Amino acid sequence: MTAPEFPRPEFSRILDLRQMDRRDVELVATAEECARLAERFGLVRIDRLKATLSLARDGEIVQATGQLHAQLVQSCAVSAEDLPVTVSVPLALRFVPALPADHPEEELEIDSTDPDEIEYSGTVIDLGEAVAQSLGLAIDPFATRRVSRPVAGPDHQAGRRCGAHGQEAEAHEGRQAALCPQRQG
Repeated sequence: MTAPEFPRPEFSRILDLRQMDRRDVELVATAEECARLAERFGLVRIDRLKATLSLARDGEIVQATGQLHAQLVQSCAVSAEDLPVTVSVPLALRFVPALPADHPEEELEIDSTDPDEIEYSGTVIDLGEAVAQSLGLAIDPFATRRVSRPVAGPDHQAGRRCGAHGQEAEAHEGRQAALCPQRQG
């Protein structure tokens, strides 16, 4: 019996652990990879995806820190209009060997400042897929276009947050943004 074939990720960059000590890498998605990732994440399109990372290996653990930059277009959560979005987020990834299947689960406390931990098996990691997953997490599912006038009264702060979602919307500005256009009076 052979192992099942899994489709290759849309943005795959396989790196061998033995070549990762104190190394800087730049990953840039091709037009085809951007199109496939846009389909995966339900976006209109991704115009540019780039990640710059510094890799440091300590035994079997690899730390990858750097920055992810993307230019994309997604549908406005309220009007479904095309919304240009700039994503620029720091990356902090930690690749660790996968635990055996029979290893008892431990309860872990995760701090928001801890790097994302990604398990791997063998001697290679897919740095591109880790970047793609980070992009997926950075996309605001409730992005809306800019509010033309500020909202006054008790919802003023929510209106200001919504206004941050203009033509160059930033990722993770807040889920209340989807409600802002409905609060305009």
